[in-house]
Parts: sequence; structure tokens; C-alpha cells
Amino acid sequence: MSRINIGCGISPTPGWDNYDNSLSLIVVRYPILKNILRLLGFLSAAQQRAIESHESSPVLVKRANAARFIPKDDKSVLVIYASHVLEHMDKDEARAFLRESIRVLAPGGIIRISVPDLSRITNEYILSGDADSFVERLNIVSPKPKTWRHMIQYLVVGPRNHHWMYDASSLCRLLESTGFKNPGVVPPGCTTIPEPGALNLHELSDESLYVEAHAP
Repeated sequence: MSRINIGCGISPTPGWDNYDNSLSLIVVRYPILKNILRLLGFLSAAQQRAIESHESSPVLVKRANAARFIPKDDKSVLVIYASHVLEHMDKDEARAFLRESIRVLAPGGIIRISVPDLSRITNEYILSGDADSFVERLNIVSPKPKTWRHMIQYLVVGPRNHHWMYDASSLCRLLESTGFKNPGVVPPGCTTIPEPGALNLHELSDESLYVEAHAP
């Protein structure tokens, strides 16, 4: 039985199986492609940092699009962790990912999801009245591509902004609607996962909402 970190980015969890859908994982495998993309200016600073991180990391990260398929057998996973992944999926993709999670999780297996907390962002806006900061924090829009290079980069990489946002109630409803049992909010640093090992239970705690639920 395995424990998997979905969408781990450059923060894989030692001792877990780590997956991400980043272009950087393809580029790492082909140094010539990396050099060509860099020379053409198609790699952003963040992408270059991600490539360098994957090249130097002792923890293996495998590529997978978890909204389509999680490369694990049915009922073979004890825990799924996904930090700041769900908000980058539209509602159909989010439901598909959660159905895939139920497929691979053993009965009673745990899913832990962390997302930006819409309630926190909204409350901060109400207190500050700063609309520009509010929209930036939502990250639901991105600059329009203005050059041919940016247009090609957009077509290759895709949008990096958020496609949906959640508060505690809406995230729990989504989990229940896709078949998960007993979803509930857990504070930073706390978990119902037995022996979480090196899992970062405080990841992005200054902006995050954490919910855990059980597979049927």
C-alpha cells in the first residue's frame, strides 16, 4: 500500500510516491529541449527553478495528470495528499480527480486536500477594502498573451491561474458529492493520517484550508 502526493511541484515528500503534471518534468528528461526552450525564451523564471529543483532533488517525481488517471492499481493506496492542486482544475476536472482518488484508495483510505481559503481572502478584503489585492489573491485571471512567444508559451503550458475557489463548506460538499465520507476541516499541523512521516502538515498554512475525508 502506497502513500501519494499529487501535484507536489518542487516539494515532494520523502518516503511517498510523488506526482506532478508540470512541463518541467518532460524538459528534465531532454537536456537539448531544455536548452532550446531557454534560448527561445519559452521558459519562465519559475519553470527554470522547477527544472533545476527536479534535476538536483534526491526524491523522484513522476509525471501524471491526476484528473485523467492516477497510475496506481484499484484500492492500492492508503493516503492521497494534494496541496494547492484542486483550485487549478475546473469543476469537471476536480470531480474526475476525486473519482480517480476513490478508485485507487483502499476502503477507509484518507485524502488530505489543501486549497487557498476563500473565506480568509474574502474576510481580508472586507476589512481592507483593497479590491486590487483581493483580485490578485484570487488569481482567477492572467495577463493576455501579447507577443507570439507568450502565445506559444500559453498554448504549450496552458493557463496557470485558478479555475475555482473553495471555502470549508463548499470543499466538504464537493468531497461528499463524489463519494467521500466524513469530510472535515483539520487545523495546520493536525491530521487523521496514521504515521504521516515527512508529510508537511503546515504547508502554506498562512493562506490554506485543510480538509480530510475517507474513501468508502
